[in-house]
Amino acid sequence: MAKVTLIGERLAEVGTEFVYGGESSACEGCPYRGQCLNLEEGRRYRVASVRDSGTLECAVHDTGVTAVEVERASVLANVDSNAAYAGSKATLPGPCPYTECPSHEFCEPAGADFDEEYQITEVVGEPPHDYCMLDRNLTLVEFGAEQG
Repeated sequence: MAKVTLIGERLAEVGTEFVYGGESSACEGCPYRGQCLNLEEGRRYRVASVRDSGTLECAVHDTGVTAVEVERASVLANVDSNAAYAGSKATLPGPCPYTECPSHEFCEPAGADFDEEYQITEVVGEPPHDYCMLDRNLTLVEFGAEQG
């Protein structure tokens, strides 16, 4: 189910995905706080539609904010290959210090937490790296968009 919120004018395009970062100190005293700060912090969202509502001034976004409808978005992640089955639940294998690895963004995906279980909706296949520096046997999967 879509939720109406305000986001930066530059981000307000159907299909744009973002991870909601929560309140900024610049939000203090803003009359639109209730419309902006209504998403779950740390979760990935996708803009489903842009409302024709005009632009409001904002201390955070230089070109202002506008109303959009957002939905939770799925997350691509690497999981232990033994747990990589569509329909099953899995957790992230844990932090990885190798930020230069082509799989790092999938081992520590924005919008997913290490201490939560996620339902796998699709097994994508081999991760982008040739060799895991932590000697993990990983498979790239898609975690379903959580309803919340």
